[in-house]
Amino acid sequence: MLKAKILFVGPCESGKTVLANFLTESSDITEYNPTQGVRFESCWPALMKDSHGVVIVFNADIPSHLKEIETWYSCFVQQQFLQNTQCLLIAHHKPGSGSDKENPALAPPLNKLKLVHSNLEDDPEEIRMEFLKYLRSIINSVSESRDREEMSIIT
Repeated sequence: MLKAKILFVGPCESGKTVLANFLTESSDITEYNPTQGVRFESCWPALMKDSHGVVIVFNADIPSHLKEIETWYSCFVQQQFLQNTQCLLIAHHKPGSGSDKENPALAPPLNKLKLVHSNLEDDPEEIRMEFLKYLRSIINSVSESRDREEMSIIT
């Protein structure tokens, strides 16, 4: 069985847990309960070890999140030498906020990432389909890497 480690990161109150639970069909969350996440940067290297992909989630309605995701990208993608194709950027819209699908003004290099809008109230299946496409690309990459590794052992 092929396994892939994908991290969900981003600013507080961006919707990471709600999205992760929805995508894994774990539960339906109807009210906000802050997740006791890993808020200590000293733990991040251990979390990042052997990760295959990073999903950066931000609340599209909070302007400060646009600046914060630059830091998340730097720490979890650039410093781990992941490719942009291994990163998915999700602009999450909370219920009742409206679903402004207009793309936010992202600074380089964030503007080169695949950006998906998420609104679990209006169109939940759209985010599921986009995530599955992303997951397939990660699995293909992991499989190809494993095949190359096996071939190098044989030769």
